[in-house]
Amino acid sequence: MNTRILGENNLVINRFFNLDGRAYEGGALSVKTKELLGLVASLVLRCDDCITYHIVRCAEEGVSRDEIFETLSIGLIVGGSIVIPHLRRAVDRWDDCERMRQAQA
Repeated sequence: MNTRILGENNLVINRFFNLDGRAYEGGALSVKTKELLGLVASLVLRCDDCITYHIVRCAEEGVSRDEIFETLSIGLIVGGSIVIPHLRRAVDRWDDCERMRQAQA
């Protein structure tokens, strides 16, 4: 879908997508840390699509189960009990990522 959207050559959309991509590049903070931050923000904002994206990226960046749960705990504290349904789905997605990693090993 991104290819279709970017193919419209809308200056604002293309620049925003570029900015979003560049924000997650390594710098003073590692890519791994930025993905964990993105996960917390997505959990607090209750965006399941974004949570899924960041869960997958965290798995790709080698985040451990302990790191994921510590990160999710921060999102829960900041967001409150309203994020619990999203937390459940996040854990389910993380479990899927772990199963995929084990199958590939």
